[in-house]
Order: sequence, then structure tokens, then C-alpha cells
Amino acid sequence: MRVTTLRGPSPALWLSATLAALLAWAALYSQLVPFSDWAVSLLPIERHSHLGESVAFFLYDVPKVLLLLVLVVFAMGVVRSFFSPERTRALLAGRREGAGNAMAASLGVLTPFCSCSAVPLFIGFVSAGVPLGVTFSFLIAAPMVNEVALGLLFALLGWKVALTYLGLGLGIAIAAGWVIGRLRLESWLEPWVLRIHAGAVELEEAAPAWPDRIRAGLDSVREIVGRVWYWIIAGIAAGALIHGYAPEDLLAAIMGRDAWWSVPAAVLVGIPMYSNAAGIIPVVEALLGKGAALGTVLAFMMSVIALSLPELIILRKVLSVKLIAVFVGVVGSGILVVGFLFNLLFA
Repeated sequence: MRVTTLRGPSPALWLSATLAALLAWAALYSQLVPFSDWAVSLLPIERHSHLGESVAFFLYDVPKVLLLLVLVVFAMGVVRSFFSPERTRALLAGRREGAGNAMAASLGVLTPFCSCSAVPLFIGFVSAGVPLGVTFSFLIAAPMVNEVALGLLFALLGWKVALTYLGLGLGIAIAAGWVIGRLRLESWLEPWVLRIHAGAVELEEAAPAWPDRIRAGLDSVREIVGRVWYWIIAGIAAGALIHGYAPEDLLAAIMGRDAWWSVPAAVLVGIPMYSNAAGIIPVVEALLGKGAALGTVLAFMMSVIALSLPELIILRKVLSVKLIAVFVGVVGSGILVVGFLFNLLFA
């Protein structure tokens, strides 16, 4: 992508328009919950029925994820006007890759996103040339280990469980991202992402003015959001159905059995579901109250919020099936280890 010099409105006008757009974005984002409640109230369905829960979830998550995607891709497009992908990779690749994985995973802890909400940042990082393994460390940590999950675990299960979960969750995110980075699977990105990932931002001798940088961000939004928006809607639609109709009694029956296969079974059951940490932890509390093993329940929770089917549907527009399989295999293996360890340590 080449940043060219634009003629037209003054830089002050461009910056003012951008600030106004950001304020409008914040206003829209703050009204997502009232909007979804209002929209459902207009429909001839019961709000707390299975269908009502599914529809409310869909009407809330679609604008939320699309708004996040637009903001992140725009910001990364502006950032790319300062740093070429080659320079970004040079800062994070090679001997610094391990540190990059740790930094990305730590950033994920500070962002209370569900897996689908973390996808926009993942796309933005990849398009900016950040190493693939580093972006995966963020994608894993953001939904799985954040302050919401840790706070609820601390309140419900105590500091030992919360701290152990933090350490093991970060370990999975860092190790899984490092392994994927070492495999050098960038060629398994979808071709259109690979072209963005490999492309350089050609800067002219004189640094671009702010109107040029803003235009670069808008171009990124058109190119990336225009390619993935319908995948996002499809993924959230699947998540909405799961959210409204997931059979909790079946889950409790599987995880309540004292058998070695309960941990892998819980992971397999959790993957087709979709929730964030705040939504799944009350289910975790209920399952524990029914006698399910702690490690089995936490493995289920990790699979729901780090390997959800809607997330994989959205990622399919960005990643090849082979790369998605590697991602699921590496992260799933880490989750199994955590589940067995928790069952051993907190028996």
C-alpha cells in the first residue's frame, strides 16, 4: 500500500472530522445494550425465552464486533503509515519473538474481550505485519485470561485457583503462540491477508501529512472490513443459536463423571459453544455445585472462550483450514494439560 499526498481539505479539518467520527463511534458503542433490548421488545417474542436470548445476543454482538473491527483496522491502517511491516517484524521477530509473545499475551489479559471480539485486533495485527505467532498469543489470552475471568474466579473459588489459572492460561497463550510462530505458517494465511501482511507501506521522502495517514486508515477499513463482515455475521449467528439453546443439563452430566475422558469430553463439548468469561463463569459455578471436577470444568470454560465455533467461522476468512486445525490442536493440547493438572492439584 502506498501512502500518497492528498490535496483538498486542510489537516485541521481532517483531524476535526476524525475526532467527530470517533465521538460518534463511542456514542454508538455505549448504546449497544439499550439498542438490543429495544429491538427485541419490538418483536413478538418473549425476551427471556430461548429465541429471545438468541435474538438479543445477535442484535448486540453484530454491531459490537463490527464497530470494534472498524476502529481497530482504521487505527492499524494509520499506524502502518508510520511503520512498514518490515520494520514491525524487525522489532518483534527473531530473538525477540518470545518477548513479543509474552507482551501480546499480557496485553490480552488487560482486554476483556470474548473470542469473536478479539478477532478484529488479530486481523489488525496480522495486516500490520506483526508475526503470526505473536498475534496468536494475543488471540488466545484476550478471551481466556482477563480481569473479568480472574475477578470472578477469585470471588467464587479463591485466590489460589485464580492465580494458578492466570499462570497456566498465560503459559498456554505464550507457548502456543511461540510454537505456531516457530512453525513458520504465514503461507497458510488466506492469500488476500498474505498480500497485506507482506506488503510494505511506501513512504515518500517527506513524511505524509495527517490527511494522508487518515486516508490510509480508511483504505484499510474498506479493504479488510469489506472482505470479512459477512463471515462475522455468520459466526455471530451461530453463536447466538448456541447461546440461547445450549443444553446445560447434558454438560453437567458429562463433566460430573469421574473418568479420565471427562476432560477431553468437556473440551469437545465446549468448542461448539460461545460465550465470554462473565457469561460462562456462572455456568462454571453451577457445574461445580453439581459435583463436576474443577479441572474438567475449567477445561470446558477455556474451550468455550478460547476455541469457540463462531470464532473459528470468522477466522476462516483470514486463515486456511490447515492453519485453523493447527491453532485448535496446539491450544486444545494446552487446555487438556491445564484440565488434568487442576484435577491433580485440587483433587
